Amino acid sequence: MDELSRNHYLKMMGLTVWQRRDRPGVAENSLPVDSASEPLSQEAGWAPDPQDSTARETPVATGEQPHAQDWQTLKQQVAQCRACDLRAGCTQTVFGVGNPQADLLVIGEAPGADEDRQGEPFVGRAGQLLNAMLLAMGFKREAVFIANIVKCRPPNNRDPKPEEALRCEPYLLRQIELIQPKLILALGRVSAQNLLKSDIAVGRLRGRVHPFGEQRIPLVVTYHPAYLLRSPEQKGKAWADLQLALSLLRSPSP
Repeated sequence: MDELSRNHYLKMMGLTVWQRRDRPGVAENSLPVDSASEPLSQEAGWAPDPQDSTARETPVATGEQPHAQDWQTLKQQVAQCRACDLRAGCTQTVFGVGNPQADLLVIGEAPGADEDRQGEPFVGRAGQLLNAMLLAMGFKREAVFIANIVKCRPPNNRDPKPEEALRCEPYLLRQIELIQPKLILALGRVSAQNLLKSDIAVGRLRGRVHPFGEQRIPLVVTYHPAYLLRSPEQKGKAWADLQLALSLLRSPSP
């Protein structure tokens, strides 16, 4: 992605970029600085441009995708699941969305009201910010896969309980097994702590690479977009996390 496009998407995230005058044209090492004066809204221009062609497109399928039948079976199992009480209180399950052969798997916490209504993760304001974060990395939303720790909305948007996350875990692990991502991006405390089986705070988990599962898939932790909307001063750290993730994705052996 060229410097102009990247700076455009950083602006969508609510970040401005500065670089030293004696080093013109150095985009990769430019440092993002939070723009406190710019409001986080549609008017601020942080919603992605669907006409933009600089981000990576979803690969065009040539015939049936690998594990297509397994994928459909898993979807049906999730839709019919009654393993915990969450299903009784939500409109529908939120399986996940995106490319089932994606290199990048993004995992959030739990569906909210908008997600429960539409059956798709990250569709509200936090979802718009996530789209901008992905575009800043060079990915359109449909080129990655986005899922959550649990597939049903908890009452009043509370955090999922440990036992609820545990009951839903086999579905997420099966998704990971079928997708075989090169990298997992964990968004927020609930996601990071459940995936890593840890109670360490996000601020201490971010900034490094964690091996996940038997395959030791690289996992990078960053702040949840909803948290970034409440704490925009943390966006610079989030961008550093995304750069770390991008460097691993670009590596031949992440």
